[in-house]
Parts: sequence; structure tokens; C-alpha cells
Amino acid sequence: MSDTLVHIAVLDDDPDFLTYIEDFLKDEAIYEVGAYSKPEDLFAACEESVPEIVLLDMNMGEVKGDEVLEKLLARWPRICVIVVTGYPSMEDMRATFKLKVHDYLAKPFTLAQLRTVLANANETFGLGRAMQQRLRETLGQRIKLLRVERGWSLKDLAGLTRLSVSQISSIERGAHLPSIESLLSISKALEKKPSELLASIDF
Repeated sequence: MSDTLVHIAVLDDDPDFLTYIEDFLKDEAIYEVGAYSKPEDLFAACEESVPEIVLLDMNMGEVKGDEVLEKLLARWPRICVIVVTGYPSMEDMRATFKLKVHDYLAKPFTLAQLRTVLANANETFGLGRAMQQRLRETLGQRIKLLRVERGWSLKDLAGLTRLSVSQISSIERGAHLPSIESLLSISKALEKKPSELLASIDF
């Protein structure tokens, strides 16, 4: 089971569908769910607390789902959006995927299909894991990227920081968080402030 609840927002103008999906997600016990029937309610909720996943209905009467999607990703580009529609077409799919949609569910879909799509989103976006684990992994990946960009080996960075190769390897793999002293040494070697390193991973 995940260490932290994944925050999901569901936007759909069908109250029965909203209740059905909300009850299912809550029963899964790994999701915190917000259900909305109007885009303005979803946007207001996002301003208070940004969800990690949005299940977005593309066919809501006069409301155009593609416009909602565009505004949503313009304001919160890191949200994982899964499009839900009862009228799928290849043209619609191509258009929505161009807007960086993670996945697409066509109604009627099974709960097993929804569970699979959400599991894939959790894995892809690193959701539902303890914050410390996510910090270890994203910071480690950033340090490795900066090292590789400079053409340095682990041994090169170890020599500049006076840390051991195994210590740096462990940090880059996300197995351990660097201590304050180690972070300072690594930041200095990479010619970055520690605050810049942390800001660059948007954590």
C-alpha cells in the first residue's frame, strides 16, 4: 500500500457517475478524492490544493472539455490529466494527447481499466510514495544529470567533494538523502547553491 494518499479531482457533469467514481476511489483507500460538476469549482479547489491527478470529462454539455484542459495545464502544468469521454474518436485522442494528457478512458470503462490507468499514472509520476522517498529520488536524479552534463565520472565528483564514490552513488540512486555537509560539498562542486538544487527539482 502507498505511504501517502494520492489527491485525485474528478470533473464530470453526470452526478451519478461522479458518485460512482468517488465511492470507488475512496474504497481503494489510497486516494483522496474531490468530485466537481463545474469547471469553476474544480479551478477554485485547485487554487486551494492542487490535485496530483485529474479525471476530466471532455463532454459536458455546453462546456468544452478541451478548453478546460488547456486552462488547467496552463495554470498547473505538472498535473497528471486522464481524459474521460463517452464519445471517443481518433481525432479527439490526437488533439488531447498533444496537450500532454497522460491517458485516455472511453466510457463505459470497467473499474479494472480505471484501476490500471491510475496505477500507471502513479508509477509514471511517482505518486503515493512517502515524501522523503520522492525527495531522495528526484534530488539524486538531478545531481546525476548535472554530473553527467559536465562529463564527470562518480570518481571525479568524489574527488571534488571528498565524499566516497559509494556515498555519491547511493545519493544519485535515491537510496539516501545527502547530509547537509554532503549537499553543501556537492553543490559547491557543481557550482550551484543548495537552494538552486532544491528549486530545480520543484519539490
